[in-house]
Amino acid sequence: MLALQCQCLSKTRHAPDGSVWIRTYPVTFLHDVTQRDHDTAWHQLTFATRGHLEVVTATARHLVPSDRAVWVPAGTPHTRVMRAPVSMRSLYIAPAAFGTTPPSTTLRTIAVSPLLRALILHITRIGALDRKVPAHARLIGVLIDQLAAAEDVALALPSPRDPRAQRFAELVTRDPGGDAAIATLARRAGASMRTLERCFVAETGLAVGEWRRRVRLFHALRLLEGGASVTDVALDAGYATPSAFCQSFKKMFGTSPRRYRTSDAAMRA
Repeated sequence: MLALQCQCLSKTRHAPDGSVWIRTYPVTFLHDVTQRDHDTAWHQLTFATRGHLEVVTATARHLVPSDRAVWVPAGTPHTRVMRAPVSMRSLYIAPAAFGTTPPSTTLRTIAVSPLLRALILHITRIGALDRKVPAHARLIGVLIDQLAAAEDVALALPSPRDPRAQRFAELVTRDPGGDAAIATLARRAGASMRTLERCFVAETGLAVGEWRRRVRLFHALRLLEGGASVTDVALDAGYATPSAFCQSFKKMFGTSPRRYRTSDAAMRA
């Protein structure tokens, strides 16, 4: 595993009991990396300037494309799955920075405005913000205001709790574009179709077929971000034809795959 531009993680683990209210963790990975994290002291804001990030909690898998950031409240156990090549900029924010206005206590995926993007990158270049430094204090204030105004744009896939449904979910996510029938995967997971359907509807609010469809479309987003053609993505995501894929993609994300890929490339330029 090769990481570049990596600030030592221990520097972000200091308890936020001093005047430094924001610490940073910029990193670039050239291979897929999974990091388990459960920081109890700092809130976290993570933005992928390049590549694809997923944040997995006990209840859902959150997709974070390169035009979005994820807010993780302090004390939230989670796993970050980074699909290489990926460049991340993480800010660790002390709870005291929010004063009497507490931040969101739930994980959020937010839109990153041009100002918020520039602010994250600028703070990362500085390395840490000390509230006793006037210029730093002003930056902290602007960041807090931007976070409060940021629009929620969550792409979350709820996770089932039943062990059989979890085994099915693992089979699907391991091979999103696989052609195995749902009934076949259900048998491998040790459940009947009726039981599996009941579990998914009760625990995720989605029919099992719709849940699998969303896994495939989330997988397609990552492939598009990597520059793959729409035809190749359609086939790799398990669709029989590009037109069927395009129709499903637009229904889910409100834009065509081709337009999404173009706008993503422009965002990273």
